[in-house]
Amino acid sequence: MRQFLIIGHEAPTTPSFSLDDLAGDAGRLDILCRCVTSAFVRSHGIREDVQVHLVLNDQFTIQFDGPELKRLNPDERTTAALIRTALEHRDNAIGHMPAESTPGVSIRRMGFAETVDRLKTETTPIRLDEAGTPVVDIDPPDDPLFVLSDHHSFTDDEIERLSDVTEYQIRLGPMILHADHAITVTHNYLDTNGYETYWDECSIVVTVSTYSTYDNRK
Repeated sequence: MRQFLIIGHEAPTTPSFSLDDLAGDAGRLDILCRCVTSAFVRSHGIREDVQVHLVLNDQFTIQFDGPELKRLNPDERTTAALIRTALEHRDNAIGHMPAESTPGVSIRRMGFAETVDRLKTETTPIRLDEAGTPVVDIDPPDDPLFVLSDHHSFTDDEIERLSDVTEYQIRLGPMILHADHAITVTHNYLDTNGYETYWDECSIVVTVSTYSTYDNRK
């Protein structure tokens, strides 16, 4: 399982925001929605081996679970609607127990530090940072948890907390990327086993089968 934790420093914590102004009234919720899309959506389907955790203003964490996820479309408005529905169920999140809002989406009354503490024992936490080690110098870890920030930099408290739990700080290239683009690049890094493998056994079998069919016709 590969996981992504994205911090929304200005994200709404109530469902009263408008779906028509995600970049303004909703505290740049558009960024978080694009991150969800990049994490899950692929051509003609979604990735089922993924979890996404959106930390909203250090008060709530909304979790998206790939194996159970339904109603996710590749547009910001639909994803924002799933987030708004989760916030409508926030009163059902008692303590640190989650409340499911739609299939594969749940909300917890947990901020950043609590969410990191919950996930650190089952993952390899990795902070994406432009000053980190180049990603090509690190072998793909088992069960990675990639931690990203929105359009704001990590706060000093967030950096301090991550310094205690992250095994790596990595950068994806020479240029700073948007958070959703960083997720896409990270997927490619994992899909190719650290940029080493660009095909699988299925594609080889299809190629051989295609040539066999062609030869038979001759």
